[in-house]
Amino acid sequence: MKIDFIADTNFLVYVHEGNEIVFPFLEYNFGISFISEIELIGFKGIKKKEEIQLKHLITDCFYIDWNLKIKETTIKLKRNYNIKLPDAIIAATSITYGIPLVTADKGFSKIKELDLILIEF
Repeated sequence: MKIDFIADTNFLVYVHEGNEIVFPFLEYNFGISFISEIELIGFKGIKKKEEIQLKHLITDCFYIDWNLKIKETTIKLKRNYNIKLPDAIIAATSITYGIPLVTADKGFSKIKELDLILIEF
């Protein structure tokens, strides 16, 4: 299966909430980093119904797990840019596989190596 883009965690939140801004992207195949699952499901105070819905959403995505290449790229990004670890992992996943990242987080714009598709409101 061809993956058209990597979805950032905020993209998945918008899908879960039914935000129309992401509807055009739902026609494509997209992958997610393992860290997005942790961010979504590990949210403090998550309700059981919401957890089940998010798990269904995650299973509909192409899941990309941690590996050595992603780890090495994450380390480089952490050294070169002032970004949070989850963002570095998501960006590293996109860079490692040469797949664009779709996000609404403008903080990713500073990563020169990243093929970025920025969702703007």
